[in-house]
Amino acid sequence: MKKYIIMAALSMAVVPMAAQDVYDNARMLGNDLNGTARYVGMGGALEALGADLSTISTNPAGIGMFRHSTASLSFGLVSQQGVKKFDNLGKTNMSFDQIGFVYSNRTGESSYINFAFNYHKSKNFDQILSATNRLGQSSANNMVYIKDAIGTSVNGGYYLDLNKQGSWMGWRNNNSDQIANSFTQFDEMYANAYTMDTKTDPNSAFAVAEVADDFYFDRSHRGWIADYDFNLSGNVNNRFFWGLTIGLHNMKYHGYSFYDEGYYFVNNQTGEEQTVSLSLEDERWIDATGADIKAGVIFLPIDDSPFRVGLSVATPTWYSVKSENVSKLHNDLYAGGYNNWGLTSYTMPSTIYEFKYYTPWKFGLSLGHTIEDYLALGASYEYTSMGSASTRAYNGRYNYYDQEETDPDYAMNSLNEHNLKGVSLLKVGAEFKPDPAMSVRLGYNFQSAMYNDNAVKDTSIDSPSNAYVSTADYTNWKSTNRITCGLGYKIDHLSLDLAYQYSVTNGTFYPFQSNLSFVQDDGTKFTNVATATDVNFKRHQVLFTIGYTF
Repeated sequence: MKKYIIMAALSMAVVPMAAQDVYDNARMLGNDLNGTARYVGMGGALEALGADLSTISTNPAGIGMFRHSTASLSFGLVSQQGVKKFDNLGKTNMSFDQIGFVYSNRTGESSYINFAFNYHKSKNFDQILSATNRLGQSSANNMVYIKDAIGTSVNGGYYLDLNKQGSWMGWRNNNSDQIANSFTQFDEMYANAYTMDTKTDPNSAFAVAEVADDFYFDRSHRGWIADYDFNLSGNVNNRFFWGLTIGLHNMKYHGYSFYDEGYYFVNNQTGEEQTVSLSLEDERWIDATGADIKAGVIFLPIDDSPFRVGLSVATPTWYSVKSENVSKLHNDLYAGGYNNWGLTSYTMPSTIYEFKYYTPWKFGLSLGHTIEDYLALGASYEYTSMGSASTRAYNGRYNYYDQEETDPDYAMNSLNEHNLKGVSLLKVGAEFKPDPAMSVRLGYNFQSAMYNDNAVKDTSIDSPSNAYVSTADYTNWKSTNRITCGLGYKIDHLSLDLAYQYSVTNGTFYPFQSNLSFVQDDGTKFTNVATATDVNFKRHQVLFTIGYTF
């Protein structure tokens, strides 16, 4: 089929959502600062000091420092600053954060073998993200237009043509009967509802490129990653501590987003100025289960000194992931009488994508020191090479145990390496006891940026994951700073702890990919540069822990 490409100048913009790509998968990377109130109040710097249930997942040897059996429960409030309620998600929400116990068993005069279990919410996804800006000379639709103009999946595009059902699809080239991996759900919605003229003779259909004036975007994030940790640890003569933790992880994520691009034009019939829009609704659910192994040691290198050093390592978390979405594009331009092609709306049927995802290895070094029984000081450093995260796609082959095998998604893993970098996590904290029954705590926690400055949600790569991408937006979040404080009070066997945490992360929001281009027949370069918008994520947390020592 011969297609004639035309270009029209008008106004419009696009707002994206979540798809199963580098940015969606990155939700499974890293952790919030969360756990017991003592752990949070000290900025998490307890990996060498130990004797806190939250160290079960950071340095398991910390559980070996318990000399008495203990149980604790933690809960509180989390509040996001500077946002308005969206999709019935408020800025302040309750959170159940931790419950666990340690059973301490003396094996010698100064040696113990301990068993422990702990649940804690390692990530709280509750967040409202909003962005709005002018678009200049670009639009989400133009991204679809460029990929069609590129023409083949080899070059990062596709060839738009009708299938047997009369829908526009992106083929690998003009002679292929295979859908291009670069043809996303997002592309399919735009191609059918707006980009291609489906009201005229298909033999004379054409693709249209237009620019939008502005956009606005809202997304609600809900859910969590729950960690269930089982620990075996020990203490040798109060000089050497060791620990091993097997962790099970369960991720539940639900996101809903609404993206709207505005077009301003003069109605040819009435002469009045009108505002119409293209808007995209996207709803996605991600469920994942995984497992990992963590090991650590703590030792006192100097005789007659309480100074201690901790070392820890964590394997990747091996996740099995299921992602499902429902998406719909609304073409109010058609309903408003602006254009006479396309459809008033296009809905993608509910789609499920299952795959494997392996997080990177994690390494930690920590220091701790106590001064008599009134001051404890801790510092920890953790490094994770986020770019080494790996996506694996099911290949349809089955092993001896009737389990479907997977192959690496090389294109997506290469994009991981391009977009993500090594992350350093620094924690420092102090605990002061003005009275044996009371504790005052302060902490600081810094996490470097996960994303490279030039990271992009690239749907032009030859990855099967792209077929499930339903939104075009992405956010490159920068470093996170957390300031914490806390109080503790002990009454006989009962302990009561309170912590406060303030965290802030700045980022840059992009409504769509802007590194695609092609050279037109007149020799000029057609580009579609998205407007970058500064966003932030500021969160307050109040956490309360009740503990009991047996």
